[in-house]
Amino acid sequence: MRSGNPALNSTTFDMFRGSAYESSNAMTIRGTASKTMILLGLCVGTASMTWSMVTSQNIGGAVPWIFGGAIAGLVFGLATAFMPRWAPVTAPLYALAEGLFLGGLSGMYESQLQGIVFQALIATFGTTFALLLAYQSGIIRATENFKLGVVAATGGIFIMYMAMWVISFFRPVSFLAMGPWGIVISAVIVIVAALNLVLDFDYIEDAARRGAPKYCEWYGAYGLMVTLVWLYVEILRLLALIARYTQSSND
Repeated sequence: MRSGNPALNSTTFDMFRGSAYESSNAMTIRGTASKTMILLGLCVGTASMTWSMVTSQNIGGAVPWIFGGAIAGLVFGLATAFMPRWAPVTAPLYALAEGLFLGGLSGMYESQLQGIVFQALIATFGTTFALLLAYQSGIIRATENFKLGVVAATGGIFIMYMAMWVISFFRPVSFLAMGPWGIVISAVIVIVAALNLVLDFDYIEDAARRGAPKYCEWYGAYGLMVTLVWLYVEILRLLALIARYTQSSND
């Protein structure tokens, strides 16, 4: 069993193999869905604050919240990943922190390209529901080869992120500078991020079938949040690249 999502890796639910939790204390798919909605609500709540600050031109006041949210999100995310039992507390804190970061980031994109955030949100949740329906209907199956391919692609993207980060210390680098190739690379990353959702669905279903403890509903919801945040940010980047390339071509 493999997952490209670091929050839901191959050993996440191994401890529950053969467990005999009471059904009232066991993880359920419906419970995980409810926890996911709670995390999304918390994320939107804090995102509205930094969004308002950025769109009202209060950039100076928003920056500490944006960077603080990014750092806190990383801390709470790692805490949740390494200590799943903390998930009922750390997963909501992660969602609140990510909201601060995403609200500010979205506001900056919106200030430059009107309507882009709405498009990115529609694309993110449209993709999520489409893949969920495809997974439930059996059109897409999380076979071992499928998992291996998605994990390998995700690992390759992570290496690329790290390489670009190191290169940025010596010279500016961005997908925008790559022109059409930047759009192609960004589109591939969006596809890989979306396919990670299928792996998340499979792992949550597998954990519920094994009878994982109730707190794993929060952990499963956190894992979905990690992928949704990644997918949203990459779709936002892709739409911005397309818009800017189209604009530069017309000039």
